[in-house]
Amino acid sequence: MRAAKRLRLSPSAMSRALARLRQTTGDPLLVRAGRGLVPTPRAIELRERVSLLVQEAEAVLRPSTALNMAQLARTFTVRTSEGFVENFGSRLIARLYEDAPGVRLHFVPKLEKHSTLLRDGTVDLETGVVGQTVSPEIRSRALFQDRFVGVVRQGHELCLGNVTSARFASGRHVLVSRRGLEKGLIDEALQLVGLERTISTVVAGFSTALFIARTSDLIATVPERHTGCLREGMYSFPLPVDVPEITVSMLWHPRHDADPAHRWLRQCVKDICTF
Repeated sequence: MRAAKRLRLSPSAMSRALARLRQTTGDPLLVRAGRGLVPTPRAIELRERVSLLVQEAEAVLRPSTALNMAQLARTFTVRTSEGFVENFGSRLIARLYEDAPGVRLHFVPKLEKHSTLLRDGTVDLETGVVGQTVSPEIRSRALFQDRFVGVVRQGHELCLGNVTSARFASGRHVLVSRRGLEKGLIDEALQLVGLERTISTVVAGFSTALFIARTSDLIATVPERHTGCLREGMYSFPLPVDVPEITVSMLWHPRHDADPAHRWLRQCVKDICTF
């Protein structure tokens, strides 16, 4: 009865609607527990998914209003790949503050390549390489192209002379792999020219790889633009083998397409990264 009143339906209309839902889903949805009704696991799952659909519909149907940037008070959660905050964070924060002083950014690390946090609304925007694990409904927009470079400490033997593929392969390397793999794109490229490198250690992130390279004779291979600030004071050189460039993009859920504040945020990120 209470559910029918909230939906402004008569009890009989509510009963018919529930019957149609049960027939469509093949699940009882609500079952008796004492004097009341409790949802089935399928009903709980549908409640969460339908809630997202309702939010998307409300965003599309909501009248578009001009943003009052001076009064905009909102926190955006941005999930980023390693190096983004260090290289673009300060300029992005300054840009947002200039337009809307009441906006705050919450950066969270991108530990796994899945779209769950974008889909459930925990994360508003994400940056990184669009992979096969990204859900098909997720929107994306390219920010910039990045290439991999080799990095060593100042005074390393590779600082002098031409870095050939043979010299590069003969050194000791630190490999970046979040999944703990023992080989990567660089090894595949070296194999094509008949060479193999020695990997002395495997780490999960670029900042860790650069720290090790800065304090040892190991060679790190990292994306150039994403690690610009992290590589300060080190020696960087173009790779002597062909490795494909990567496209760094921003990603968001379509529920935010019609949100003026989110569109403004996306444009600010685009402007900062293409500067």
